[in-house]
Amino acid sequence: MKRLSLDLGSGWTVTPGATDALDIMRRDEDGERVEAVARYATGGPLRDAYPVGAHDVEIRISRRDPTSSRLTGFLDELGASILAADRGCRRVVVAVAPDDLAAVTAAESVGFRHVVDVDVPGEELSLLVREPEWVTQVDADLDRVPGA
Repeated sequence: MKRLSLDLGSGWTVTPGATDALDIMRRDEDGERVEAVARYATGGPLRDAYPVGAHDVEIRISRRDPTSSRLTGFLDELGASILAADRGCRRVVVAVAPDDLAAVTAAESVGFRHVVDVDVPGEELSLLVREPEWVTQVDADLDRVPGA
């Protein structure tokens, strides 16, 4: 499986993790940190949970301060960086526990939208998705037939 490649700039630490994943950490000047694991969804448990695209990227938040206000910025920057790094990416998917309302709220506040709750081996997840504009653009002219 292909490993995701990201260059997130200063303040970020990106290291190869297990099973074609990247371990990502953001530490702020005050020492607070947020950590996540990112990988192409075709290489993880989500591959059987929905119609996964070859370039869909899954993000799992692996560590954060329970009162972290930085999760919102972390998800926003990480989502934008993934879409910039892989122009073929149709979906950045944040997978969180359905009862993790802080993570759901943080993701929704930066443009991720809740799509579905899924069961994968050993856990239930809420999937929140951010898509690039080229995926979500819709031609509002319903009378026009594409290609005609």
